[in-house]
Amino acid sequence: MKRKIITTSDGSKTIQIEDWNEQYHSKHGAINEANHVFIKSGLLHFFQLYPKVTNLSILEIGFGTGLNAFLTVIQAERLNIHIDYLGVEAYPVADTEILQLNYVQEIDKSKSDLFAKLHAVDWEVPSAITNTFRLTKRQQFFSDINDVEQFDLIYFDAFGARVQPELWTKAMFQKMYNALKPKGVLVTYASIGQVKRDMKKLGFTVERLDGPPGKRHMLRATK
Repeated sequence: MKRKIITTSDGSKTIQIEDWNEQYHSKHGAINEANHVFIKSGLLHFFQLYPKVTNLSILEIGFGTGLNAFLTVIQAERLNIHIDYLGVEAYPVADTEILQLNYVQEIDKSKSDLFAKLHAVDWEVPSAITNTFRLTKRQQFFSDINDVEQFDLIYFDAFGARVQPELWTKAMFQKMYNALKPKGVLVTYASIGQVKRDMKKLGFTVERLDGPPGKRHMLRATK
């Protein structure tokens, strides 16, 4: 499928799949969306709930461009917490595309080495990015995830239900529920009514929160 780099409303770039009219991040601001949904509503929310936590395990559904991981490694240094981060991706983004993204310039030019290292480390191998952040990139279809009670936090950043409805089923969120530790949290940019109902049936406590720019709502679910 044809892909191109586009500039979103906050000046940050993302990848667009033209055949689907779908982007890796919101056209209304890639960095703004990632910060609002995954950092503010996910990571910082968890840290506020459990301020004494020193070790955190995160699963990202859709490693993609590495934007969410980049923002998270910066926060790990700022908060002085150790994070084990597993990014699952079925189709890794090409290096030629990564080089066209401007996240370092838009977020923190002094962290260019960190962003480069996130993409340079081998797949399937746990790798220390910093003293407080260890990354494992796993090339895997999301439907094949079978981890059990391994994660404190899940960033659910799959492509939207319009183009990949199979990623937004009750069966998929059963896998997410199983993967979370008790009291673990899942955040996603979506606010689909059926997803919210399915999550509740699975045992999640679900909150509908204000969404990032361009979206009215998002979901946060707690096991």
